[in-house]
Amino acid sequence: MNLARTIEEVRQEVREARQAGKCVALVPTMGALHAGHMSLIDTAKGACDFVAVSIFVNPTQFGPGEDLDAYPRTPEEDFAACEERGVDLVFLPDVKTMYGGGGLTTVSVARLGETLCGRARPGHFAGVCTVVAKLFHIVQPDRAFFGAKDYQQAAIIRRMTADLNFPIEIVVCPTVRESDGLAMSSRNRNLSPEERRQAVALSQSLQLARQLIEESRPPAAEIIQAMKEYLAETAPDGEVDYLQIVDPRDLSDVAATDKPVLVALAVKFSRARLIDNMLVDSQARTS
Repeated sequence: MNLARTIEEVRQEVREARQAGKCVALVPTMGALHAGHMSLIDTAKGACDFVAVSIFVNPTQFGPGEDLDAYPRTPEEDFAACEERGVDLVFLPDVKTMYGGGGLTTVSVARLGETLCGRARPGHFAGVCTVVAKLFHIVQPDRAFFGAKDYQQAAIIRRMTADLNFPIEIVVCPTVRESDGLAMSSRNRNLSPEERRQAVALSQSLQLARQLIEESRPPAAEIIQAMKEYLAETAPDGEVDYLQIVDPRDLSDVAATDKPVLVALAVKFSRARLIDNMLVDSQARTS
């Protein structure tokens, strides 16, 4: 496994891989790798011959008062995990490498980035799109791999990729969960023991929504209220940032649940903001 800190080093490694006829995969991360990231890497290795993992805590996707400074950074553990998994290249740039003296150009996707996390975190997805577009230009992968836990992010990146004519296939992999159902996240390690106990309520509230939709297809507002009441009782230390039921195609709010919907939420604890989501189809009771 090779480590690159500069754009030139990355391009040289990728150039050699392409000259050898290899398919190139990119797994963009912010580090603090966990089993969810390992699943992305494993899927990338199964689909491509050369796997690059980027590790960069991108400051432009954090707003004022958010957890940029508290975001976990574990580079040595991350390197060891990537090497054990058979990653070919780890790209570890610093802020100067990615943004120079401060970029004037940003990339954003209208509408898709203005709801859910975008409504709660203005500017967040412009930061995400900008850094991902830069990584796409630097690595120029054939395929890029993202997790379904960040459904909105994946939808936005897929649209950006199409709109900007990147010749890259976006692969979205299933959410990996802890044994009790909590979606794996680098931010989970910032939870206190009691908050960790309560955090499982996010996935449980999604299961509640699924049960209600599959049983009787009530209006979205009734489901949201039931979820809020459940979270207030089972996760009293968490503050609901948003809880929405949307069309999975364009992320617009829906009133009815007789067609496939995405149920999504974000909950803030003292040092961690957690997100989760679930696709629910009232016609597919066995899913």
